[in-house]
Amino acid sequence: MQKIKPLWDRVLLKKYVENKEKTNSWIYIPKSEKQEVSYIYEVIETAEKVENINTWDKVLCWQYSGDEIKIDWEQYKIVWVDYLLAIID
Repeated sequence: MQKIKPLWDRVLLKKYVENKEKTNSWIYIPKSEKQEVSYIYEVIETAEKVENINTWDKVLCWQYSGDEIKIDWEQYKIVWVDYLLAIID
């Protein structure tokens, strides 16, 4: 992967794949396509001004916030740190 360093107070995210759409009995729960949902992302890189968020943290972010980019066939998202909703432990 090419090295990408976000500027100002932005972070580079990669979608964290987690199989939460199924119940314990493996029943698929569909989501409404018209509803904006939040997703869990993994922080790949942060700008120098970003505080309290580290590389490899898992964060919650809205589906449509930020800009999506594709690098070496992988999907990433660059967002302002203000668009992050929470850090997940």
